[in-house]
Parts: sequence; structure tokens; C-alpha cells
Amino acid sequence: MAEVCSGVVTETEASPPCESSSRASRRRRMELRKLKFIAGVTPPETENGIIKRPKLELCSTSVSRFCDNAVDNSSTDDEDQVRLVTKGSPPTIILAPILSPLNNSTLLVQSVASPKFGFASVCGRRRDMEDAVAIHPSFCQMKQENSAELHYFAVYDGHGCSHVATKCEERLHELVKEELENNEGNDEWELAMDRSFNRMDKEVIAWNKSMIRATCRCELHTPECDAVGSTAVVAVVTADKIIVANCGDSRAVLCRNGKAIPLSNDQKPDRPDELNRIQEAGGRVIYWDGPRVSGVLAMSRAIGDNYLKPYVICEPEVTITDRTAEDDCLILASDGLWDVVSNDTACGVAGMCLKGKAPVSTAAASMPENVAGGENPDQSCSDASMLLTKLALARRSSDNVSVVVVDLRRNS
Repeated sequence: MAEVCSGVVTETEASPPCESSSRASRRRRMELRKLKFIAGVTPPETENGIIKRPKLELCSTSVSRFCDNAVDNSSTDDEDQVRLVTKGSPPTIILAPILSPLNNSTLLVQSVASPKFGFASVCGRRRDMEDAVAIHPSFCQMKQENSAELHYFAVYDGHGCSHVATKCEERLHELVKEELENNEGNDEWELAMDRSFNRMDKEVIAWNKSMIRATCRCELHTPECDAVGSTAVVAVVTADKIIVANCGDSRAVLCRNGKAIPLSNDQKPDRPDELNRIQEAGGRVIYWDGPRVSGVLAMSRAIGDNYLKPYVICEPEVTITDRTAEDDCLILASDGLWDVVSNDTACGVAGMCLKGKAPVSTAAASMPENVAGGENPDQSCSDASMLLTKLALARRSSDNVSVVVVDLRRNS
């Protein structure tokens, strides 16, 4: 049988002859050879004279701070290295320390700051759910304010059907972003909101006339669904301001140092200025289970409702409020809450939840099955929205109830 020999020789060294399987040859094969190392090259690790295979390490070259799906799209065997705190809602991503294979140091990644929030939306005693909630943290940046991030929160209360509120949920924040980017500056807030709401109103009317929804019950009213609309209360939160645009009878309330400060005024048909406007336009306010425009609509402003124009308009009322260190939270809700819960009571309930003094352990467990809510790293905001929703149902609210709670505390 032929014997196969192998070895390492230099260029000037002749190949050694094959030796038989003797004690000397075995000792020669077990000899430790000296290795020559080049300056600047890390020598391989050895254990008992045996070179160890280098371990493969995960190298993170860049981190995108605005990618909501950064964790979902990454593949790693160590799930503890990257932890997504709020999946799919605000881009608040916290990365655990990762060892860099270059210098064995800790790579620290700063988390993206966005307001903590929670929301709850329930059909309640209505046959259909016509409310919609839109939350878009960091949806826009203002170049004139050192790239300050803007955060969008909104509640839409549909009437006649849900498709106008759903359309606002899908589209209005995009229109607001476009207008803000085209007209930056605090002096343009009212103009930007007014243009956004008007564009949304025109899109809804055009969409109503062009679309045929076989599964939509509102087609029973008119072929063009002109008797469908939605309220809209929108809050844009910046580092130092709260901008609220309201169209209808949904409401925004600021809780500051335990006190309720309304940031919007319900646009009801019997409000003196609204009543005068409707009458000057040739319309009438008829009291039928409350004041109603032409005896039909219980609000004087809304998106949609083409059959009631020009008495019902889509122009929002805009307020700009400076943030202070005493701000606790912001509450946005449909009239399903405000019909039975006062501003002060709502702020009291939310304040107890933020301070951890409310019996929140039973709140989530006792919510109705048809409630919808969002994940959030701050459970207190979710508990506050759920408790307010539950309170409205306990007080026999007959409408859909949607509540958004935004934590405004600086050091929360």
C-alpha cells in the first residue's frame, strides 16, 4: 500500500522523503512548527497549539431612525440584540448594546423620541362603527425649526356611514404634510390646515360620485352618497406647540397641572356665531332631538355632507397653544365621550392613570370584545383611554366612543 505524506516546506527546502510509520516519523509529525508573523496582522488564536476557527459576528453598519420595519426586516439568531418597543406604531426603536467586531466596544444607539400615547375605540350601542383614529408619530419635519419632528393625532366621527371617516384616516395626514412642507412657519398653520381640510372635502365628494360600493349600506340613501360625512379633530404636536384643527363636535382637551383646558370649541348649530352664519347662508336650524341643520345634522361643520352645503362647511377652527412644563396630557375624543363625560372628569381620570393611581388592572380585562386599541410602551396612556371609554359606556353613551390620550410630560 502506498503511503501518502504531507507537510509544509519553504521554497529553499527540499521535499523530505516519505518515512515509514516509525517512532521517529510520528515524533516528526507531532513537532510544533514555528510560525512567522507579519507586523500589523493579528495572530490567530490558539488552544493547545491548535489554531481556532474565528467566530462569525453580526456587524451592524448603519441604523435607520425612521424605518418602522427595521427590526421586522432584519434576520438575526440573537433576538435579544434588537428589541422593538412599539411594533408598527411610533418609530420608537430601542437597540440593546451590540458588540462591534472591529474594536470589541459597545455600539450605543439613541432611541427616537416621540410622544407616548394610547387609544381605544369601541362601537358601543350603535349598530355600526363609524369612528376612525389616525396616529402618525414623526409624520413630518419642519426645516425652519432645525428639522423638528411633528406628530399627528386625529379622531374622525363619521355619520351616515363610515367611508368618509375611513377616507380621512387614510388621507388627511398626507394632505396636512403636503401643505406644511409647501408653507412652512407658524404663521401658516391656519392656512395650511384650512387648505388641507378643503382638499379632503373635495376628494371625498369626488370619490363619492365616482365610486360604487356594493357592500356599503350608505348607497341606500342616495346614489351618490351625498348624505355621508365626518367630523375631524386633528392635533399636531411639536416640541413646543400644540396645533389643533377642529371641524365638527369632536373635541381636544389639554390637561395642564390637573386642570382641563379646551383646545377646540364644538361647532353646534345653536352656537350663536354658527347659527348666524347658517341663517345668513339661507339655511335653518330646526330643533329635532336637539338643534340640527335643516332638521338633519347635529353639527354645523363637517367633511362631506354635500347635500347640506353651503350651510355645513368644512373650514376648521385652528388654535395654537404653547407647551409648558406643567402639561400632563392631551385628550382627543369623539362626542360619544363628551356627551356624557365632562372635560374636568376626563382630565381627572387620565391624570390618575398617568400617575399610576387608577385601578387599571381591571380596566383592560373588563373592556367589551369589540374594542380596538394600540400597543404602546407607556401602558398608562392605554389604560387612560380604556378607562375613559369604559366610563362613557357606563354612563349610557349611545354613540361610538373613540379616545386618544397623548402623554405630554417632559420627563415621563
